[in-house]
Amino acid sequence: MRVTKESAELRDDGFLHRMIDVGEVRLHVAEARPAGSLEDAPLAVLLHGFPEHWWAFHTQLRALADAGFWAVAPDMRGYNESDKPEGISAYAVPKLTADVAGLIQALGREDAFLAGHDWGGAVAWHFASAYPERLRRLAILNAAHPVALTRGLFRPAQLWRSAYIFFFQLPWLPEWAVSRNDFARIRAMFEEDGLAADVIERNVAAIRQPAGPINYYRASMRRAVPPPRVIDKPVMIIWGDRDRFLGPELTIPPRELVPGPRIVHIPEATHWVAHDAPEKVSAALIEYFGASAPTGSSP
Repeated sequence: MRVTKESAELRDDGFLHRMIDVGEVRLHVAEARPAGSLEDAPLAVLLHGFPEHWWAFHTQLRALADAGFWAVAPDMRGYNESDKPEGISAYAVPKLTADVAGLIQALGREDAFLAGHDWGGAVAWHFASAYPERLRRLAILNAAHPVALTRGLFRPAQLWRSAYIFFFQLPWLPEWAVSRNDFARIRAMFEEDGLAADVIERNVAAIRQPAGPINYYRASMRRAVPPPRVIDKPVMIIWGDRDRFLGPELTIPPRELVPGPRIVHIPEATHWVAHDAPEKVSAALIEYFGASAPTGSSP
């Protein structure tokens, strides 16, 4: 069932789901609300990466709500239940960051705490640069700063890790390869990092729907990306040290653009750090975002 901004649905997963018009597209969001007045609760927005969907942050949604936050996780445009505009240009970075700004505004807030993983982290980095007035604090989970990633691609080791990005520039073939044999490549990628079977099935079910995730990669290579600015808001980086896709040197963002970030290493976690160490990630977000509201949550 698809819902609009005016009608919301409490699903069996315990989260409130609705569709929100953020400007150019409608995003499906899952929410966990705190007990007490929503007006007094700080807003936390959590952005998933490739090839996941809002469920990537389901543990953190509950934990943040229990700590007094209004926690919201959208399906990014092109994913799962959110709108899926056609064309590569629809997935350019300025459109992705505008979605986040539109979501915050549609929820009736001036600003928000923001966390992002993988591609959601990339969007969060750009959002912090483009919309500093909309940001309170930024948390990044296993996502290299855009400048650090560009520099990293000049190193053979990272170039090899990121070779799939160049394959994703081809038309139609990447979609065919990813979906072949019931998304065998996606399943194998998650299985190699030890994700639980139910998490894998959720992600496969979400990505089965006609979508535009690979256009994120195409647009990032073909469309002008605004140059990053200095981020003057607090930044925390949570990093699973067993990441197979991003080298350890990418943990640290450029000092000239991100002065004084807090870096939290989780040695046992892979790239999928929120799944591997959910309690540690939740605790780090709550402590960093500074929860002070009463405990207890409600949909």
